[in-house]
Amino acid sequence: MRIGLVGAGRIGQMHARILRDLETVTDVLVADVDRSSSRALADAQGFTAADAVDEVFEAGLDGVVVAAATSAHADLLRRSIKARVPVFVEKPLAVDLAGTVDLVHAIAESEVPVQLGFQRRFDPGYVEAKRKVDAGELGWVHTLRSCTLDPAPPTPVYVASSGGIFRDCAVHDFDSIRWMTGREIVSVSAFAANRGEQFFREHGDADTATVLLELDDGTLATASCTRYNAAGYDVRLEVFGANGSVSVGLDDHMPLRSTEPHVRFPAGPAYTGFQQRFAAAYRAEIATFVDSVVRDRQVSPCTPADALEAFYAAEAAELSRRECRAVTLEEVRR
Repeated sequence: MRIGLVGAGRIGQMHARILRDLETVTDVLVADVDRSSSRALADAQGFTAADAVDEVFEAGLDGVVVAAATSAHADLLRRSIKARVPVFVEKPLAVDLAGTVDLVHAIAESEVPVQLGFQRRFDPGYVEAKRKVDAGELGWVHTLRSCTLDPAPPTPVYVASSGGIFRDCAVHDFDSIRWMTGREIVSVSAFAANRGEQFFREHGDADTATVLLELDDGTLATASCTRYNAAGYDVRLEVFGANGSVSVGLDDHMPLRSTEPHVRFPAGPAYTGFQQRFAAAYRAEIATFVDSVVRDRQVSPCTPADALEAFYAAEAAELSRRECRAVTLEEVRR
C-alpha cells in the first residue's frame, strides 16, 4: 500500500522510519511546505518526494499520516476528509476548542477513519495496566497519579503557539486517565506556577502545573507537569485500587532516584526524551493505523471524540487556573 506523510520535521522523520519497516507499506509520498526537507527525508528512507502538499490528496493514496505543525492539522484533516482518505494525525485536531468541535462533527458526517496520536494508549506498560484494571485485578479504582515531566523547556517560538501547558502537555495525562479507567472527567481544579524562563509568562503560559480531576464515579486523579526536570524525561502513571496497585513507567530508565540505603533501582541511564521513552508505542500506533487501512476497519482505537474530551479537560484546567476555582467540564462544552 501507499501512504502519504505530511511533515518532514522531527515527528515526521520518526514516523518515516516506522513506515519504512512495515512490510505492507510499499511506498511513502513525503510532503512538506519546505520542499528541500521532504526531498531529504524521502531520499534518506527510499521514499518518493512530493513537489507540493497538494499531491498527497491527489495521488489516490491508501492513507495519510499527518505530522505537520499543529496550526496545519485542521486544514490537512479537512483535505483528507474531502479526498476520503483514512488519516492518522498527531494531536491536537485543531488549535482551539471551536475548531476541534467543528472538525469532530465534520469527521463524523464524512465517516472517514481518523486515528489520533495519543501514543500512551499503545505503550506496553499502559496496555498491561489497562488490562489489569479492566479485568478487575485491582478491585475498584479510587486514585490515579499521572505525571509528564520534560527535561528542558521548549523554545519561546514553540510556547507561543503551543496552546499552553494544559493543552500541549497535560492533555496526554487527561486522555490516558480517561482511557485507563473507562470513566469521564467531570471537574478539575488546576494550579500552575512560573519559576523559570520569562517567556512562559509573556505568552500567558506556565512552566509547572498540577491538576486534580474528579471522575464520574467518584475516582480521584492528579496530573502533574513541568518543563523543568533536568534529571530526565519522566512519564508515569500510578493506579490504586481497593485490592491492588500498579505503576506504569517504573523501570531502570526512570529519572527518579531513591534516597533509601542500599537501593540501587533504577540503574539508569534516564530517558532523555519522548521518542526514546515511547519508541515501542509510536511503532505500535502507526502499525495499528496501517493495519486498520489494510483491513478496512472503520473503528479507530483513538477517536476524534476522545481528543475532544481531553481538550475539554484542558480547557477546564486553563479556566480553573485563571479563576482559582474548580471547573466542571459542562462549563466548557460546546
